[in-house]
This record gives sequence, C-alpha cells and structure tokens, in this order.
Amino acid sequence: MKLLFVYNATSGNLHALLDSAHKLLRPKTYNCKLCEVTFGVFTEKELWKNFRETSEIDMVFLHKDEFLKQYRSKWLPKYNFPIVLIEGKEALEIFMTPEDFEEIETASDLIREIEVRLKS
Repeated sequence: MKLLFVYNATSGNLHALLDSAHKLLRPKTYNCKLCEVTFGVFTEKELWKNFRETSEIDMVFLHKDEFLKQYRSKWLPKYNFPIVLIEGKEALEIFMTPEDFEEIETASDLIREIEVRLKS
C-alpha cells in the first residue's frame, strides 16, 4: 500500500517561485490546499517534514503534471487536485478528495486525518 499525494501545482523551479509569490501576495486565492498545509512560503513545514520522514507509511509526492505523465492512461479517471490516492495491487483509489482538504487547516489536521483514515 502506498499513498500518492498529488499537488494542484506544476513542477519546476519557475512554477515553485510563482507559487511562493502567490502564497505570499494572495494567499486566499491560492488553489492547492495540500501545498498550503504542508509548505510555508519557501520551505516544508517542520511538523509535516518530521511526519513524512519518520512515518512507516509509503508516500509519494507528485505535482499534477508529473502525475498525469507518469499515470497516463485512457482509463484514468478525470481527477480534481489536490488529491491523495491509495495505490493497491490492482488500481488507484481515492483516499482524500479536494473537498476533504476544505476541512483541513494545518499540517496537524492532515496528519490526524491520514492516521484516522488508515485505521478504518
């Protein structure tokens, strides 16, 4: 089992710089809640980084362009981002939807939600 985190952001240094500027200048209009709760303006939030590095959960992190390239298939559903998918032996299943992220305000909230969902 692996959790696949897909940011609603495009990969690359230029896009990272533009995203940082967007978070700084217009945070209310930034459209990636996963980015918002796991990263500050310039760096990964310490609580999230510690969880990610010490957890026994197999986690992969991709930007949406990386995900669409790596998992390209005519059978791939049209996902909205950000999203967390769980990769099983047979297929990808939705673990957390963009709507689920509306309830999450902090890295602590995200960690707690991941742990609760994995237990159920």
